[in-house]
Amino acid sequence: MNIAADELPHAHGRPPLCGRIRCAPEDFIVIEELGWQPDGSGEHVFLYVRKSGQNTDWVARRLAEVCEVRADAVSYAGLKDRHAVTEQWFSVQMPGREAPMPCGFTGSRGIDGVEVLAVTRNSRKLRRGALAGNRFRIVVRELDGPPAAVLDRLPAIAARGVPNWFGEQRFGRDGGNLERARRLLAGTLRERDRHKRGLYLSAARSHLFNRYLAARISDGSWDQALPGEVLMLDGSHSVFACPQPDATILERLARHDLHPSGPLWGAGESLATAAALAGETALAAAEAQLCVGLAAEGLKQERRALRLVPAQLHGEAVGEAAVQFDFTLPAGAYATTVLHELVGNPEAPDERS
Repeated sequence: MNIAADELPHAHGRPPLCGRIRCAPEDFIVIEELGWQPDGSGEHVFLYVRKSGQNTDWVARRLAEVCEVRADAVSYAGLKDRHAVTEQWFSVQMPGREAPMPCGFTGSRGIDGVEVLAVTRNSRKLRRGALAGNRFRIVVRELDGPPAAVLDRLPAIAARGVPNWFGEQRFGRDGGNLERARRLLAGTLRERDRHKRGLYLSAARSHLFNRYLAARISDGSWDQALPGEVLMLDGSHSVFACPQPDATILERLARHDLHPSGPLWGAGESLATAAALAGETALAAAEAQLCVGLAAEGLKQERRALRLVPAQLHGEAVGEAAVQFDFTLPAGAYATTVLHELVGNPEAPDERS
């Protein structure tokens, strides 16, 4: 089974306090940062949207209806939390048609919980993953102790980062996507829907990565370079093998220019050797069905950084029993992994997006 969120090990020790997030949508704000600007012309209309209480895919389908296009003519860079106030871009392919103005999405054409803030054009559609990251402002309420106890942990997190877990939403409700992946790869589940099949396989890869990361936390090496480590350049997916870390490598790790990485399972040989490969080999033996099955499905071996360093990390008390955190994360990272090191019991299972 998948490692539940409350069972994931802590790199900085158990959080000093417990609290609650998502008491209201406004307590969890996410601002998408593309890292680039639409070029202002072309057949793809770009809509900058603020949404509350709705998931990204649902909004995309409603935009398709309002703009009178097929569902596959609407795209977005990344999924955003449902139980939050989020701002993000959508693109709608509308060749030869006038771009709608923001006011065109009100009244009878309005979408519940959605406000269109800006409209522009771009020569290409918005593709998944085509963003620099996301900026978060999160309020944790009902703390069972003084906020200072949580805020005192921020310098250590800024200095060392946090484990780069895949969040629970990756595994579906109650971890169901992982169980379906096991059945799919065992041949006891047939699934022809490519989207669902992809979700199940993604859950399996994420589970394997989380298990590997948990082992690296247990031996204290999650933010260090083992002999034979595969290191990833910060801000990219570029990796290189490091047979034996030297002083230069250690200095680059300390300033977050490099991060140790773990496997995203698939076909092909791992670049890891020596001690780093030993952990991957042990995992492959423990999860043989998933590892062999993912390779047989045609997925290629990839890497993911073991460490996540939140940028512009700041925290402050907002009352006697609440604290507000501000930080920016790169694409593919989860805000809940930062909260996991700061506050215990931050989210009830039925509140996940």
